[in-house]
Amino acid sequence: MSMTEQLRQAADTFRMWLRDADHVLIGAGAGLSAAAGIDYTDTADFARVFPAFARRGLRARYQLIGYRGLSQAQHWAYWATHVNNVRFGPRPHPVYSTLRELVTGKDTFVLTSNVDAMFVRNGFDAERVFTPQGDYAAMQCRKPCRRVVWPSEPAVARALENLDPEGFEVTAPDAVPRCPSCGGEVFLNVRLDRGFVEEPYQPQAARLNAWLSRAVRGRLLLIEIGAGFNTPVVVRLPMERLLRSLPDARMLRINRDDADVEGLPADRIQSIDGDAGAALSALAQTSFAAT
Repeated sequence: MSMTEQLRQAADTFRMWLRDADHVLIGAGAGLSAAAGIDYTDTADFARVFPAFARRGLRARYQLIGYRGLSQAQHWAYWATHVNNVRFGPRPHPVYSTLRELVTGKDTFVLTSNVDAMFVRNGFDAERVFTPQGDYAAMQCRKPCRRVVWPSEPAVARALENLDPEGFEVTAPDAVPRCPSCGGEVFLNVRLDRGFVEEPYQPQAARLNAWLSRAVRGRLLLIEIGAGFNTPVVVRLPMERLLRSLPDARMLRINRDDADVEGLPADRIQSIDGDAGAALSALAQTSFAAT
């Protein structure tokens, strides 16, 4: 089946499913952020923004997740630049506005592994977004000595004010952030290991669970976008479990690399193998979101 035929078939089915749905759960992974220009695998962008690290043989942002081969001064030069680039500022993007418009009028909740807050920054209700992997806008003790978080933006700004662009390191020792309680190393409040402080996201989880307890009694439409196998337990596998366990649930999967639906109920799932932005744009042209 050609991409055009696949999109046409998926759009026709999606239009009916969305019209009939009482509730919509959006499950989003890194593929949606990539479609909005936040692509952790983009080697050209990495070489442009981080030339000093490219000269060291690093090629993409994903390689810096959990990487311990930098000094603290270099480490914070990278992370301050990265977080400022992908988290702070409005950063509106058509892929999110298209998705929001598609589900306008529907009882919708979002589950996402992304930590860039792009849903909220593009008009989705913050009370209906669950980010179990954390948020770049918060910081925590690396140990942690206390299970608390604090805003990361002041530390990011301080590091950037003292960044040497040639050597790409933070030059002032006091601009390298430290824990205000124990003086130890800190990091962004994102899930790297068992030290992740997850308490800030427990109210989000409670709201999602309460919403699901109502949604499972109606007609639930699952829209999964860009959720692959890097962290499948966060989005992809929960979405599949819901589809299998709820006989009236239906699901649309959009994925550039992992669109396979083998083993899932064939009559209740549609798959689009392609870029999330192009797929959502095509769906928007043929769908009537709230009718």
